[in-house]
Amino acid sequence: MPQCHQIDPLVTPYIDGDIGAADRDVVDRHLRACHACRGRVNAEQAVHALLDARRFALADGAAPPALRGRCASLAQASEAALPRAATWCARAPAAALAASLVLIVGGAFVYEATERSTTVMAAELTADHVKCFRIINNLLGTHQEASAVESSMASAFDWPMHLPEHAERAGLDLVGARPCLYGEGVVAHIMYRHNGNPVSVFMLPKTARADDLVEVMGHQAVIWSVGNRTFVLIARESRAEVERMTAFVHNALR
Repeated sequence: MPQCHQIDPLVTPYIDGDIGAADRDVVDRHLRACHACRGRVNAEQAVHALLDARRFALADGAAPPALRGRCASLAQASEAALPRAATWCARAPAAALAASLVLIVGGAFVYEATERSTTVMAAELTADHVKCFRIINNLLGTHQEASAVESSMASAFDWPMHLPEHAERAGLDLVGARPCLYGEGVVAHIMYRHNGNPVSVFMLPKTARADDLVEVMGHQAVIWSVGNRTFVLIARESRAEVERMTAFVHNALR
């Protein structure tokens, strides 16, 4: 059975349909056995299909204002992080960079669908969860105290929140928080590690969703709303474990 790094060069031609029968069989066999690579390929195929379905609309006229704003914000963020990102890019495998670009660009184009589909919303937030932990958090080494996170949430979102006390009893270790671009605005992204595994809690202001739990890209996403705020907890753990974590943070984050 080939290893993940061995099928990396085959993923793009596999998704594009520009691959020989023997190589396609190699990728197929690997995806049947590898949950992580299957999730990545499924996500990239979804973006590929979306771009293909909308290619005429994207080529005809200017992009919608919200999309232009999102791209501009991404460009500014990239420029701000350029010195440190350049060092990371020099070391990162080409396949990792390609996957990250798919997550970022894919998120920019699916924003119109997030209002209609809970699954699409969860997929976009899961992409941000992966991006922040694999690139931004690992690159910048974010680690903030609870008081700093609460202060930043109050100033950035006018949200007088209080993080759960004694989070260590639930196996949670606070990493920090940052704003993330989503749809037509910005959401709060609070990052934890649960027994070492990445866990994200997103807060979407001025929106309400029905309670739900969906599996997307190999992750569990639990969704609930309080007033005019929607919360999404995302982790790549068992459903039962994710539900336990959600119950712990649910009452504290309002």
